[in-house]
Amino acid sequence: MKVNVLVAEIGSTTTVVNAFQDIHSPCPKFIGQGQAPTTVIEGDVNIGLQGAVESLRNNLGVDKIEYDEMVATSSAAGGLKMTVHGLVYDMTVRAAKEAALGAGAIIHQITAGKLKRTDIKKTIEINPNIILIAGGVDYGERDTAIYNAEKIAEAGIKVPIIYAGNIENQEEIKDIFYETGNKLYIVENVYPKIDQLNIEPTRKIIQDAFEEHIIHAPGMKKVREMVNGPIIPTPGAVMEASKLLEEALGDLITFDVGGATTDLHSVTEGSEEINRILLNPEPLAKRTVEGDLGVYVNMRNIVEKIGEEKLQQELQLNIEKLMENHPPIPKTPEEIKFVGRLTLEAVLVALERHAGKLRHLYGPGGKTTVAEGKDLSNIKYVVGTGGALTRLPNSIEILRTALKKNNRNLLLPTEEVRILIDNHYIMASLGVLSKRHPEAALSLMKQSMGIN
Repeated sequence: MKVNVLVAEIGSTTTVVNAFQDIHSPCPKFIGQGQAPTTVIEGDVNIGLQGAVESLRNNLGVDKIEYDEMVATSSAAGGLKMTVHGLVYDMTVRAAKEAALGAGAIIHQITAGKLKRTDIKKTIEINPNIILIAGGVDYGERDTAIYNAEKIAEAGIKVPIIYAGNIENQEEIKDIFYETGNKLYIVENVYPKIDQLNIEPTRKIIQDAFEEHIIHAPGMKKVREMVNGPIIPTPGAVMEASKLLEEALGDLITFDVGGATTDLHSVTEGSEEINRILLNPEPLAKRTVEGDLGVYVNMRNIVEKIGEEKLQQELQLNIEKLMENHPPIPKTPEEIKFVGRLTLEAVLVALERHAGKLRHLYGPGGKTTVAEGKDLSNIKYVVGTGGALTRLPNSIEILRTALKKNNRNLLLPTEEVRILIDNHYIMASLGVLSKRHPEAALSLMKQSMGIN
């Protein structure tokens, strides 16, 4: 059987392959899925990829599978590990951090100001995939970014460097890394003027650098033998899909609840009323990742947040027993009920941490109200993806309940939003597919979510 496109999602434990047909027609189709254990530890991710294709072949009941294109998302080999170094935390550092998170990175270190010896030591220990240096508005402060670049060059950390700071420093930065052998990417300033974010160029470069250098990660060296299209970080792919859907439908947020983390992606400008009183600019597309909120690996964290006793009373279940025998995929009614409550808590906490809030300041002129953080009050759609929200039977109810828990000071969506579920669990796949086939990706996303 000849398939138009296979999309591989190479996870830390499982590799999934989704097959899409009629990709060049007005009616593209999702035709099947296969999965197998990821084989990074074996030193060759292709073993797992071939296993997932074989699983797909069995599921489709065909003798052989050939494909025109294979594209991929990856969170294997530790995902995209980055360190971010800027000037002032609330300005250039924050802008650089938003760019990295939006690209799908896992940020292991953030520094503001000149790097200390202990900072450099930590960067070496982290051994990031990419280092992002920012600092200074255009034609503003120059010394910090140059100093930090020199310290990183002296440390001999042989990873790609992205410079997204003061435009005046570009030639200097090129000189610093000219003899080190580091691949250097120069991009527009992430914070060119006070209160102006410019994160999209950096976000794109991060994904390009990831694609170019992912094959150097352990076990990933042979990935290009099978994958002949783009490879982007899995969280970045969900963001790409969210942005594509926002262009078609309007302002939205996407919850991606997984076994280890919960990601929240918002794509909205916010309301004019809130924008007028916003203390600092926010990006159109924002991602937050909650590394302590996962319904499998980090299940105990969520139980602690709720309180085991409270959970026992609420669900009328033996919580201790459920925690001891907690499978990755719940099957019994008790397990489903338990994971449903964990998912609700993960969504609630992730939403609270992502949303902006109103603050009241008191001065000589009396009380003034200001806003800080991401305004979600204009959201029209709430999307659920990830293992939990696509497989639990009551996922719409979970999201609806989370939206009812309103805190008056938080800039949250209203209860009138429309809830959509990625029923085929293909949102990340469609994010990377959209790099080459945006119209097909949008059509397939609408099919998965039951949108006519």
